[in-house]
Amino acid sequence: MSGSSHLFSRRQLLQGAGAMWLLSVSQAGLAASGQVIAVRVWPASAYTRVTLESNRVLKYRQFALSNPERIVVDLEGVNLNAVLKGMGNQIRVDDPFIKSARVGQFDPKTVRMVFELKKNVTPHLFALAPVADFRERLVIDLYPANGDNEQDPLLALLEDYNKGELDKQVPPAASGPQPGKAGRDRPIVIMIDPGHGGEDPGAIGKHKTREKDVVLQIARRLRALIEKEANMKAFMTRNEDIFIPLKVRVAKAQKQRADLFVSIHADAFTSRAARGSSVFALSTKGATSTAAKYLAQTQNAADLVGGVSKSGDVYLDHTMFDMVQSLTIADSLKFGKEVLGRLGRVNSLHKNKVDQAGFAVLKAPDIPSILVETAFISNEEEERKLRTATFQQEVAESILAGIKAYFADGGTLARRG
Repeated sequence: MSGSSHLFSRRQLLQGAGAMWLLSVSQAGLAASGQVIAVRVWPASAYTRVTLESNRVLKYRQFALSNPERIVVDLEGVNLNAVLKGMGNQIRVDDPFIKSARVGQFDPKTVRMVFELKKNVTPHLFALAPVADFRERLVIDLYPANGDNEQDPLLALLEDYNKGELDKQVPPAASGPQPGKAGRDRPIVIMIDPGHGGEDPGAIGKHKTREKDVVLQIARRLRALIEKEANMKAFMTRNEDIFIPLKVRVAKAQKQRADLFVSIHADAFTSRAARGSSVFALSTKGATSTAAKYLAQTQNAADLVGGVSKSGDVYLDHTMFDMVQSLTIADSLKFGKEVLGRLGRVNSLHKNKVDQAGFAVLKAPDIPSILVETAFISNEEEERKLRTATFQQEVAESILAGIKAYFADGGTLARRG
């Protein structure tokens, strides 16, 4: 090899090595910066939630501006990308709180998000650790600044939940069924709870059917049936695609002085062969089967998936657990048996008896409560059925028939009235 050739080859080698070194530095720099990988906006009448999913914990600063009213959130150590640029396109015209959103690179190390508002809001920001298929998340909840609603106490309950003061909204003396014989002296009050919602889709079938959607449809059908009954009244924990923490669902049932609580779900299992309808009640002494224990664990994880701030967790752990009464559980089993028997007429049963486990959403101390797994959304045939208006209506009618049978047989609260 000649000297010039040797020098050229060496220069090429050094240039190549330099290029590789620069590339590695660039990649390390990119890895060190935060990257938003998904943005999701969930508008609802109670509040709007904006979720930013990222590859690492986001550092942020939030403040407000006036004329016009705006909420500003600065993300530190983040580079503007296509995901963030597309946030404005996710704002819906019917969003009750956000008029528009724009995002820009404020300085080399900061991305600024500006939310122009339709009304005054109270922002609530918190971070969520990775869970299930989600990575790090920053949650921006926008609540109306003045949102008292005597007809629906949800907003007040959410506000106190975020403060860790949920028990103040539902003191024991003001919870549970009203005096008088339900169905005779006053209407029977039913709280219908469509599971999951918002950020939490619930189980997803092979053909992309989302549990949160089908159970909301069934819940609406059940409410419509109940409203046709002269001696009944129905409320819903949610009537839109919104995430409601489990504790708030229970608290709303207490606040509305419900006689019964029915949580509606669509089951899922690792084996697509699993099928059939099930009914569950609370147990404070351990699950009555491995399947019930597994289901309770997955359902109780809804708060982690849907996203709750830590401030509300104390209420469930230290108040609700201690208040559960064995009499209410016995009544729940009786109520569940009536519903299960009617479900068996429109679908095969996964189990012929009411199963029990520590479901957080069933822990109202004085309201008989059941969780209805309408069918297995993980089973292809049952997923198809769940999507049909016919099956949804049959399930709703079965639950109503179970409610009627329960009270016709003396019903819990009829005895207590």
